[in-house]
Amino acid sequence: MNKHIQAYIDIVRHGEFPVCTEQLQICELVERALEEEGTYLDEEQLERYLSNEKYFPYELFPWERFCFALHNCLYRADGQLRFPVLIIVVGRGSGKNGYLSFEDFCLLTPINGVPEYNIDIFATSEDQAKASWTDVYNILESKPKFWKKYFTWNKEEIRNLKTASVFRYRTSNADTKDGGRQGKVDFDEYHAYKDYKLINVAVTGLGKKRLPRRTIISTNGEVREGPFDDLMEICRQILDGEIDDGGMLPFICRIEDEKQIHDKLCWHMANPSLRYFPHLMYEMEMEYQQYRQNPIVNSSFATKRMNFRPKHIEGEVTSWDNIEATNRPIDESRLEGLNCVAGIDYAKTTDFISAALEFEVDDELIYLKHTWVCRRSPDLPRIKAPLEQWEAAGLLTFVDALEISPDLPVFWLAQTAARLSARITVLGIDNYRYTLLRKSILEYLYMSDEKGYENVMLIRPSDQMQMIPSITSDFNNHRMVWGDDPLTRWAVWNAKLLTSKNGNTTYGKIEPKSRKTDPFMAIVACKCGKNKAIRAGKMIDGGLPAAVETKVYTY
Repeated sequence: MNKHIQAYIDIVRHGEFPVCTEQLQICELVERALEEEGTYLDEEQLERYLSNEKYFPYELFPWERFCFALHNCLYRADGQLRFPVLIIVVGRGSGKNGYLSFEDFCLLTPINGVPEYNIDIFATSEDQAKASWTDVYNILESKPKFWKKYFTWNKEEIRNLKTASVFRYRTSNADTKDGGRQGKVDFDEYHAYKDYKLINVAVTGLGKKRLPRRTIISTNGEVREGPFDDLMEICRQILDGEIDDGGMLPFICRIEDEKQIHDKLCWHMANPSLRYFPHLMYEMEMEYQQYRQNPIVNSSFATKRMNFRPKHIEGEVTSWDNIEATNRPIDESRLEGLNCVAGIDYAKTTDFISAALEFEVDDELIYLKHTWVCRRSPDLPRIKAPLEQWEAAGLLTFVDALEISPDLPVFWLAQTAARLSARITVLGIDNYRYTLLRKSILEYLYMSDEKGYENVMLIRPSDQMQMIPSITSDFNNHRMVWGDDPLTRWAVWNAKLLTSKNGNTTYGKIEPKSRKTDPFMAIVACKCGKNKAIRAGKMIDGGLPAAVETKVYTY
């Protein structure tokens, strides 16, 4: 047991500040690797690495030395790194960028023992990608006469003269990053990645050099159903012992309960450096007061400082636990031959359109859905969600045209119902959006709001007001089921409850450009349309419309 590793384990188990469960678990994981697997730690190499601290304006904290030793100097019996992938997820202000600067500086030097060990830092913005790189650049610039014996550098790269190892920062244009021969790849603020496009390209160059490494540093974030959530689930399974670690070392610091946000002692659970930074504590106390006054506007205090996404947020549609409960398998054979209700939602045909079918079976509300996205929507660059990945999963379809044809969602509803020999009894659609789809709805669904049909229900805000308590109850009682559909989960999380001055509540968007709600609002249209039909006496005989039976199509 190395002294730096043991020192931090002692802090975790016997220190004066509380720690999260993941910290206790990582200590157990490391002890098993050291005691049972025949690993060995290169003590001489570690001390040579740590001697570089004198060149930096700071010393590593115990948690940083713990991570550094395990990531860079612990080897398997066959000479490979035991933990080539280091994941650091800690609260903002912990010093993770400083850690990364030191680590990358060390691995450029001959101590590493691998020539041309190129290192690239990736991030979704240039400023973030340059953060750790700039620390090293500034150290070289502070004493250029001394460092010119060992390095050459400019505004784009740093090169070690002895090893020919190059240190660069890279930005979000994945198309230009292929073909690298890196020894190490870093990902800064991993929570900001909306899909795997850049991540997959970035790591293709690994393996061409000995001892390949990855370091991922991040806080928590607002992007749901993306690479960060996937990574955190893998880390959970590793630390819980459900899967083998596969060379991954998850170093996670966070609070575990919303109540701990209000306990300053618990802030140390999310920030292992806080005990050394009294000025940071003062800054966090000021931010906390802002958070208490308005948790929604100042939600970054919870997500970034506490490394925790609150499960209950003022104005939320429902809790994340309730949203995740919708992920239950759908057996479509249960839906065959049944009546169902349809809903369509969209703001503009140049943006998103979503359609849904609602089936009520054994006290469950089962939804089949699809979404269409206009390739030319000006909002696409703002959206932090893996839309291409969701298209590959069949959840949405990109439309490369000036606008989305009104026929697409209407035809999908008719085709899906026909496939199941189901009958659409009522269609709910926003009162102000109906005109554009009227012709397609009449042609493909034989439905209209006109006399003689009366099976299209035009939804107004007052209809939402009536149904919100019912929708909330359906979420709370886990009646809603739509399978493994991250697109719709994302859409629900993007919605919020708006309360007017007179106390009436409707649904709105947390952010109108980047956080779309259409898939969820198509479900709301189903609920409101059905309720309005019942109240108007248009639903009889188990849900059949009183006016005209829906036309059945076969394809």
